[in-house]
Amino acid sequence: MPDQTVNLVIQKLGAQGDGIAEHEGRQVFVPLTLPGETVRAELSGDRARVVELVTPSPERAQPKCSHYGECGGCSLQHLSDETYAAFKRSQIAQSLSYAGIDAQIAPTIMAPPRSRRRAILAAHRAQGRIEIGFHGRRSHRIVPITDCAVIRPALQALLPGLREIAAIAAPPHDALTIAATETLTGIDLAITGVPKNLSADARAALVQAATKLGLARLSLNGEVAAERTAPILRMGNADVTPPPGGFLQASAEAESAMVRLVAEAVAGAKRIVDLFAGAGTFSLPLAAHASVHAVEGELAGLAAIDKASRRTQGIKPVTIEKRDLCRQPLTRLELGKYDAAVIDPPRAGAEAQTRELAGSKIGHAAMVSCNAQTFARDLKMMLDAGFRLERLTPIDQFLWSPHIEIVAALRR
Repeated sequence: MPDQTVNLVIQKLGAQGDGIAEHEGRQVFVPLTLPGETVRAELSGDRARVVELVTPSPERAQPKCSHYGECGGCSLQHLSDETYAAFKRSQIAQSLSYAGIDAQIAPTIMAPPRSRRRAILAAHRAQGRIEIGFHGRRSHRIVPITDCAVIRPALQALLPGLREIAAIAAPPHDALTIAATETLTGIDLAITGVPKNLSADARAALVQAATKLGLARLSLNGEVAAERTAPILRMGNADVTPPPGGFLQASAEAESAMVRLVAEAVAGAKRIVDLFAGAGTFSLPLAAHASVHAVEGELAGLAAIDKASRRTQGIKPVTIEKRDLCRQPLTRLELGKYDAAVIDPPRAGAEAQTRELAGSKIGHAAMVSCNAQTFARDLKMMLDAGFRLERLTPIDQFLWSPHIEIVAALRR
């Protein structure tokens, strides 16, 4: 229940895109608002829900999706294009400033609307029927989706057909997580949360439903249940079959820009180490001109790299190594055999690995990140060790969310 209903004046946007106001000497976070707006809102702790927009900002835009405000997938569709772009850049500039870094930021590369090739959906049983869609804002409630300004049309068209699969696979009480990925050969569907005691008849029914939908592959709890054809993603000249539910960049357009920037950062290198290599997003394209050593903590991604590199003609050798780089980073001595490094860690960054990289003799590095704060922290170590930042490029592939990708080129 709300504590009280009050008028609030929004002063600025926070790191997650929520408006920030002050009430009785404390900060209050107000989603879906803009600086300068006055709102009537219900207070609940340090958060508030708008019940009336009293004075709207001239920078307020019409949302691109009918579910905006209810669905939790987007939080910035109410910003004008100019305000939105400025907010994304400010996240990077602020993090760099806090780390004591003065750097130019190149123009942002924007992924187009409806370019997300993967959708992470939820499904559960509710009052005898199946609900499937995205989670609501700050809740576990599922919002059924009829239109979406973010995902690719093929994923949008898939949604009605997923109801039959969810009706078979969903447990009595818990929710399913459904990762649907558009590949060159069809949709790759990876479902987790399926009951371990699912009957043989139910599994057969799922395979039949997958065939009816024309899925390339159906995986249940990480195991392939049906495969009409191998799902294929193109990485450089290599065709890669990613592991079920494995990591990949959100949009092909953004991935292409990131690969180009990374390749430019390490151009001329003969031996490259790719740290946190995933399923080969950078390793395989870079192998067109240099030998690559791909290091990754997940064996499934490395297996995909190895298989793709072995059947791709005309590329340099690609070797793989399974290693938890957060707990056991490559040492500066081990890094000494390479001319250049690519590092693309998870959101928490790679403080230990970056420290070793900074202390190595490597002359070129490409840093990729989806978290401006940990990126700035790790970049500071590289700069303090004698690297020069040659270019820093934001890439917006998570449209209308507070997240932004960064690609930086460094030279010692």
